[in-house]
Amino acid sequence: MAVTAKIEGRKLIITADLEAPTPSASGKTLVVASTRGNMKTDVLVEGKPLTIGLNAYIAK
Repeated sequence: MAVTAKIEGRKLIITADLEAPTPSASGKTLVVASTRGNMKTDVLVEGKPLTIGLNAYIAK
């Protein structure tokens, strides 16, 4: 899954590819986008790489 991040002014813009809904590990929701854990990006904040953990889901 492709996830990109950038800073525009004072906003963090995250773009993620949507996937076909798949059951979460608990089975309570359907995941449509996820980094599957934390992901280090090329975006720097105060000189340090920004790490993102993203989960986007819908009710089952």
